[in-house]
Amino acid sequence: MPARPSHRPSPRIARSIALGSLATGLIVASLAGAAGANAAPGGTPGPRYAPGSEGAGDPYFPFAGNGGIDVQHYALDLDYTPPPPAPAPLEGQLTGVATIDLVATADIDRFNLDLRGLTASSVVVNGKSMAFTQGSGELAVTPRPKLKTGQSATVVVTYGGTTGRPTDIEDALYGWVTTRDGAMVVSEPDGSSTWFPVSDHPTDKATYSYEITVPEGRVAVANGLLEGSETADGRTTWRWNAPDPMAAYLATATVGDFRLEQYTAANGTPIIDAIDKSRQPAQYANLARTSDMLTFFEGLYGDYPFVSYGAIVDNDSVSYALETQTRSFFSSSAGLGTVAHELAHQWMGNQVSPGRWADIWLNEGWATYSEWMWTEHNGGQTADARFNALMSSSSQSAWNTVLADPGPFGLFGTPVYNRGAALLHALREKVGDEVFFDIAKQWVVRFGGGTATTADFIALSEEVSHQDLTTFFDVWAYQPPKPTSW
Repeated sequence: MPARPSHRPSPRIARSIALGSLATGLIVASLAGAAGANAAPGGTPGPRYAPGSEGAGDPYFPFAGNGGIDVQHYALDLDYTPPPPAPAPLEGQLTGVATIDLVATADIDRFNLDLRGLTASSVVVNGKSMAFTQGSGELAVTPRPKLKTGQSATVVVTYGGTTGRPTDIEDALYGWVTTRDGAMVVSEPDGSSTWFPVSDHPTDKATYSYEITVPEGRVAVANGLLEGSETADGRTTWRWNAPDPMAAYLATATVGDFRLEQYTAANGTPIIDAIDKSRQPAQYANLARTSDMLTFFEGLYGDYPFVSYGAIVDNDSVSYALETQTRSFFSSSAGLGTVAHELAHQWMGNQVSPGRWADIWLNEGWATYSEWMWTEHNGGQTADARFNALMSSSSQSAWNTVLADPGPFGLFGTPVYNRGAALLHALREKVGDEVFFDIAKQWVVRFGGGTATTADFIALSEEVSHQDLTTFFDVWAYQPPKPTSW
């Protein structure tokens, strides 16, 4: 995701952050309780079953994700009607049935799913209707019988409501953003809960399938491969399959007045682009470089990791692009550097996702540095020149943050992008090209399909380089001033 301006937090998330330390402690305690028997005073075992926690334990977003469960697959059956023409409000109508396959990771008598702005009407677990409560962005389900560690369950949630234009921690549009002709669905960091019940944290990746029904003439675009569409009674159902594990924030079900363009890239990857019919060729011409970019980045990071790729270029805007897995989203137009940036994310951020949101630099630093390297590859400014210009700049905009802990309001600030890219270039200079790109490829191989942290990256860099990089990472990742020696 390209950098975007910071704004004031939304009330709900501001409250979450204000209570972050307290909530994190409560989450840790709840996770411990869900992990097994609770010890009572004097060592007497407590109840065997306990509630799964309301969050995954991320200090930045303590109520995102859920404890006690590991989701394997989401099958989303969505029916959406966009708003009527102006001057009617920008409000759509969404109904959904989410079929969720999960495994209990503890002995639990309750588990939560994240769901905001939409109302659940029924919850069925393993074929039986179950009691549930909903409030403050959480859908709490009480399964009976209780779930044992390792037990699989199929949860079917029927829900729906009016869609609007939700905003994130920075007051930027995200989640299910209603547009006049459909919806832009871009959910980083925790906006997926605005359109389906979900364990909304990168550490709980799952596969996805979609059936999205919209008015005839509208196109619904999701992740993965298009399996077909059928039209009846004035409505069209679009079926998509995304078999690669995916963090929830990377899921999309964007709806609009799109033209689908399909071809096969030079490396054999199926490409599906969705271009709003109002876009002029200059606004999406850079997508033609996707095939060349795939070949270039495969040389740096290894084989492209997913079943397909492509882009969505909408006529509306959320003022940023997003690396939605296999189908990057672009607001209004797709600039060349941004096309490279979002494609590189498929390896760095999507295949390997952040273990906690404080590690976002591992997404954005790599994508920004990839953009630098692509520009150099095409005869533009070299990565070395970009690095030197940044280091010689008198501006402090790249050096006013702790890279490995930018804070919840600094996730998409310029320092995360530029300082992250500069760290990687400095590391390349320190260990040499052969070792550096071995680190990059090993990063994808070892952690692909899951998540990793800054500590993981440091350990891998030291292992592959056979160097002690303590001082290097201290000045680059953990100290806010501009590094002067390393």
